[in-house]
Amino acid sequence: MRTEDFYCDEVLSGETKVKKVLETENVLAYHHTKPFWPVHIVAIPKKHISSLITLEGFYNYLLLELLDLIKKVAARVTKENGACRVLTNLGDYQDSKHLHWHIASGDPLR
Repeated sequence: MRTEDFYCDEVLSGETKVKKVLETENVLAYHHTKPFWPVHIVAIPKKHISSLITLEGFYNYLLLELLDLIKKVAARVTKENGACRVLTNLGDYQDSKHLHWHIASGDPLR
């Protein structure tokens, strides 16, 4: 069943088990449940924020914490694989309406 917010409804609720990479009190990085790249990690805030462009200024602290976690994961992926990409989707490209970033390496699997 596809939900509007997979991250709140499935991951953060514990309904879908994930393999955690790094976690703080407010943010989580884990291996994607349906990877598009050989190395595919997702980083999310634990608070619902629908997207980067809807983020309210008073949540900037959360964005900084999320970016710090992404930086650490990206450094690890780059060290292990030689390169990585970091991206977020917006608008129609964003399947789940919860701010999330992909840290990925390798050629697409599909």
